[in-house]
Amino acid sequence: MSQKPGAVLYAKSVARVSAFYVEAAALELVHSEEDHVVLESPLFQLVIVAIPERLAASIEVASPPIRRENTPIKLVFPIQSIQVVRAKAASLGGELNTIEREWRFQGSRVCDGHDPEGNVVQFRENAG
Repeated sequence: MSQKPGAVLYAKSVARVSAFYVEAAALELVHSEEDHVVLESPLFQLVIVAIPERLAASIEVASPPIRRENTPIKLVFPIQSIQVVRAKAASLGGELNTIEREWRFQGSRVCDGHDPEGNVVQFRENAG
């Protein structure tokens, strides 16, 4: 593991949330322990940490999950194809917005969605 920019995401189900980011964001699982996993790309590291059981017991994740939009942070991942990620996200317990809600930003097609626990995430596909 190397030093690189990254983020820490707390999850009720580390396995389910990490599987989402491995498949949807093409991150590689580089380290795993009972209470956390480390996922990486060449330029970014995402550490998913288990919410302590005493706190997790009071958290309910709806099915389908309700988006946690009242947060000042949104993870953003560059991807090859929003269409492919949209299909993968659904099978992994997450969801991407419909094609009608995509937009363009700084040379990218952009689409928001959420992971299996409702954390908002954005995917950007090169529009060139």
